[in-house]
Amino acid sequence: MTPSPPGSERTHDEGQPADVPAPSPDLQQERRTSLAAERTWLAWWRTALGATVGALAVGRFAPRLLGVSPWPYVVLGCGYAALAIGLAVVGARRQRQLEHAFRTGGSAPLGFRTVMVFTIGGVALALLTVVLVIAES
Repeated sequence: MTPSPPGSERTHDEGQPADVPAPSPDLQQERRTSLAAERTWLAWWRTALGATVGALAVGRFAPRLLGVSPWPYVVLGCGYAALAIGLAVVGARRQRQLEHAFRTGGSAPLGFRTVMVFTIGGVALALLTVVLVIAES
């Protein structure tokens, strides 16, 4: 019997070699749920990093580019930094809530108050940025 070339082994439907048992449906569901919670945390983290970049851009670079007094932009940049901190903290808390809900069989919906705080804060920062840029132009 000649050995088969690499990659031509018989596999289960899941793409694993035939001699490796397929994970149980419960284990597969557990993995998917855990990875979904991790992706959620990573999304919060990416958004926090974006807000951090916004803080730096508004607070440090905008006054130089526009040739204007820096203090209002520094204050606004601090607002974006506060948003970044809030996103990182709430994202970590959210990750913990999702993992706990998964382990206990419960649910962990995102609270409306959290959504409103970030929505109002984000809209306020965006509007203040637009007003400041227009006022300084």
